Amino acid sequence: MWGEMLLRTKLSAFRYTYPKQAVAKFPADPRDGARLLVVHRASGELEHRTFHDIVEYLQKGDCIVVNDTWVYPARLIGKKERTHAPIEVILARELSREGNIWEALVEPARKVRIGNKVYFDNNRFYAEIIDNTTSRGRIVRFSYTGDLYKVMERLGSVILPSYVQRQPEEGDKEWYQTIFANPEKIGSLAPPTAGLHFTRELVQKLLQKGVQLIPITVHIGAGTFETIDVEDLSKHTMSSEYFDVSPQAAEAINRALRHRKRVYAVGCSVVRALESSALSVGVVKPTRGWTDRFIYPPYEFRIVQSMITNFHPPNSPSLLVGAALAGPELIMKAYRTAVKEGYRLFAYGDAMLIL
Repeated sequence: MWGEMLLRTKLSAFRYTYPKQAVAKFPADPRDGARLLVVHRASGELEHRTFHDIVEYLQKGDCIVVNDTWVYPARLIGKKERTHAPIEVILARELSREGNIWEALVEPARKVRIGNKVYFDNNRFYAEIIDNTTSRGRIVRFSYTGDLYKVMERLGSVILPSYVQRQPEEGDKEWYQTIFANPEKIGSLAPPTAGLHFTRELVQKLLQKGVQLIPITVHIGAGTFETIDVEDLSKHTMSSEYFDVSPQAAEAINRALRHRKRVYAVGCSVVRALESSALSVGVVKPTRGWTDRFIYPPYEFRIVQSMITNFHPPNSPSLLVGAALAGPELIMKAYRTAVKEGYRLFAYGDAMLIL
């Protein structure tokens, strides 16, 4: 028993291979036409469906917790002062709105040092490097005095994961937003990908069936692009994400749990936020703050019973959230089956429903 449990904390237990052509470069059209692999935890059964069939699995009173974060196009291309060398600046996290100070990633980092300025928009404004954080990380202060998010909407592009292997297109700005995205909740570098499969027509069917849709906010940060590089999972440190579970959301979730209805988390970040807000089994507390909760097997869930997720890359923390819920053996069986059956993988790929 102890040997089996130790094995489950090893990264190598969650590796799998896939062909490069399985990586989706664009979302399904329509979005709810993506394939859906239904994973039954109790029986170990796998079903092959289409995402809009998800209506069949939910009952009146069940609640789906979705992420209403808004993705901003965080990638800006500027020119270094004097040399005019092109510099990529990815705005990872806003530190001070009043001072327009941001934590950023720059490339090529070796050319950008403290005191340097990078100019944008035909030299209309610049970012001054005021500190270093990591090898590529910098703290930057913008000379622009207005709303920098509006500038990014005009000048910026979204950040595609490296595995997509194409340049961002204008359509990605729209494809990267879920239908739940609220412009007043701006703050994500990347989308909550599990939510990309929902359409307004599908949501209407769910509401007509009496299913509740509960929004919370989780800002997806640069950590979503990180992978685990330690074999012993207990040694991995997650990057923090900001989340906000409102009193209204907490009450709706708690009411569903009291009435023994299912709570479906849409995406791994929603799972982490809900589990970070749990007071005890079956009770969510309104919470606003940062979480670096790393969920991997074995894990005792206090709130989440079912989840909707995408197929994630090997060595990714998100794969392990699914493994913690479904069990390591079943989740890896699901991944191997998905690869064999030609499912589309990763951010723009197909979906999995873990029941």
